[in-house]
Amino acid sequence: MLNIAFGQSKYYIDSLSENVRRGLRQKVRRGEYPGPAPIGYINDPRTKTVIVDRKKAKIIKQTFELYAQNNSCLEDIANFLAQKGILRRSGKIWHKDRAKYLLTNPFYYGHFRYAKEVYEGKHEPIIAKKLFDRVQEVLKQRGRPRHKTEIEPQVFCGLLKCGSCGMMITGEYRVKKQKNGNTHDYIYYHCTKKNKSIKCPELCIRQEELDKQISSLLQKFSLRPDWAEKLLEMLKIDKIKSAQSVSAFVQEAGARIKVITEKLQRLLDGYLEQDIDREIYRTERSKLLSEKKSLEEQNIKLEQKQNDWLEPMAKWLNYAQNIGKIARDSDLLEKKVAAKEIFGSNLCLASRALRGEPQNQWATLGVAHEMVSEKPKSMVLVDCGGFEPPTPSMSMKYSNQLS
Repeated sequence: MLNIAFGQSKYYIDSLSENVRRGLRQKVRRGEYPGPAPIGYINDPRTKTVIVDRKKAKIIKQTFELYAQNNSCLEDIANFLAQKGILRRSGKIWHKDRAKYLLTNPFYYGHFRYAKEVYEGKHEPIIAKKLFDRVQEVLKQRGRPRHKTEIEPQVFCGLLKCGSCGMMITGEYRVKKQKNGNTHDYIYYHCTKKNKSIKCPELCIRQEELDKQISSLLQKFSLRPDWAEKLLEMLKIDKIKSAQSVSAFVQEAGARIKVITEKLQRLLDGYLEQDIDREIYRTERSKLLSEKKSLEEQNIKLEQKQNDWLEPMAKWLNYAQNIGKIARDSDLLEKKVAAKEIFGSNLCLASRALRGEPQNQWATLGVAHEMVSEKPKSMVLVDCGGFEPPTPSMSMKYSNQLS
């Protein structure tokens, strides 16, 4: 009986907890803050809402305006609040972390945080969003600059291999201090030298030099705008041809399915008239049904997937056309992604020089850039057979099977 009573109590507590959380979530969706009001506001027990404290709201607004002038630190803000009578419960001055929390609280311009998310509130804002954003900019400027640690991974890590020992290339952050007090930050890439059987002779390379070499490599695989325009036109033509060839096969297969259906009916009639033995009827019926099912599945597959290659091809053309812009920009992460797409794991660093073998269609694009001055553009863009998947030959194959 005691176990039953404990079980009922536990169920009641769990249900009550879930109902409370559900109520809080519903309140948040309505834009009502489900907690104690911050400084400058008051919880109204009658309406269960948050209202503005007119006296303290003026002080809060003055606090934001003071810090937005970029002439005060967080300690000055805490002292200013103390002068206006806003102190901790113990009567002491606020800590600078508490002052920073006040300056970063979106509640004062009309939003509020709940469960690590920001929601739009129905309460009256004290300050404008523009003033809040200005304060955040000052906080960002006056914050301490973050220096990367020695073990923090760099951008190009995981992209390159050593050309001598085959180990991965890693990045390292270094700070050089001069006698006059100036400091310079550098990022070097070098072999991890984890191969104990080979003494790697490779030297390190600066990130700026590596960035130049990667950009130079990417430029070789950029699709020219006139090429892209011509290939997109060919893509549209191939789409029409593909639809026509698939339509022809579907019609031919449909006619064949109709013939098989008539054969099945004649086979059934012969069996009912006892002109055909039972074993022969079963064998022939199984063959015809199998052939009919194969044709039906091929029809469905072709109708669904006849243009599946067109969208990836169009996306690749747009991406290849954008490679030149990526190489010219300063976004190192985008360059790493592009290099990974083109070379995969084939990039090597040897004697401070970068080399690699492109893969798939990128290799063809690189060869096209090399032979552009030797052959006409029509031969450079695509060979006589085109770049469409072999749908016509597929249709011939199925036609031969049907015959």
